[in-house]
Amino acid sequence: MKYEVTVTSVGDAAFELLKDTGCLIIFDKCPLTELEEISLMHTPGEIKSPLAVGDKVTMGKHEYIITAIGDEAPKTLSELGHCTFKFSGHSEVELPGQIELKGENKPEITVGDKITIE
Repeated sequence: MKYEVTVTSVGDAAFELLKDTGCLIIFDKCPLTELEEISLMHTPGEIKSPLAVGDKVTMGKHEYIITAIGDEAPKTLSELGHCTFKFSGHSEVELPGQIELKGENKPEITVGDKITIE
């Protein structure tokens, strides 16, 4: 297991953002309260080995494959528990803090669900 956290809260607009943009934002330490409304908050986690294209990401009951990783994503994930998951499966990211994912369906995540990367 490269990374594992547990969801502690789901922002009121997090899934609206996912529906509108295909993006899901996560944090363990959120710098702005306003961002919590559009984010999933989770327990602190540690990246135990480098993330790589082809790694499996599990969110609740859904599984995805990483297709691209932004240059800043490992750093922000390590320091703030933050990244933006985008579910388009592209081979390149649009923003440096993004992780692109490929898979069926958008995640349905509730408090207590795990987010893992392996």
